[in-house]
Amino acid sequence: MKVMMLPVKINFDVNKLLKNFNEKGRVGILGSVHFLHLLDKIKEKIPNSTVLGQVVGCNASNALNKEVDCYLYIGSANFHPEEIGKIGKKVYIASPFTYKISELEIKDNSRKIKGKQLMYLTNENKGILVSTKSGQQRLKRALELNEQIFVFNTLREYELENFPQINCWINTACSRIEGKNVINLIDLPKE
Repeated sequence: MKVMMLPVKINFDVNKLLKNFNEKGRVGILGSVHFLHLLDKIKEKIPNSTVLGQVVGCNASNALNKEVDCYLYIGSANFHPEEIGKIGKKVYIASPFTYKISELEIKDNSRKIKGKQLMYLTNENKGILVSTKSGQQRLKRALELNEQIFVFNTLREYELENFPQINCWINTACSRIEGKNVINLIDLPKE
């Protein structure tokens, strides 16, 4: 089946959106694909800012910039900003639909991650989850881990129960795939 991606540009009033944004410091500007064409215009309105680009699905690697103090995400909802928030800096969400800017509440998941790291270190039978979806394909990294690989397009977490011999799943796809015995690739203990 062929997949065709059609870019859709959504325009909004940049001045109206930014009228109450007063963050001091270096601001990294990110957005979803619909608003990329306006990021440079936003940069012109925010002193000390830099355009970092697009956030795609669960991939917020464009936000990995040590030169900024906070992030301004142009888009709606929390899905992308929560991924950016894992970096540990303030994240503001500027919605071009409501013209409101809010600060993302960043959750401390360090205890949960440490528990998953302990699970990873103490279990012998591991499986690696690899997606075939565009932007989530990390097969090369999965092969480096030298464990059993399970490839999927759409994963339903209950399907993992079909493999009771696997005690720990290493997730190389979307970091939002959760489960009591699932650890994200990014959370693996550093060796």
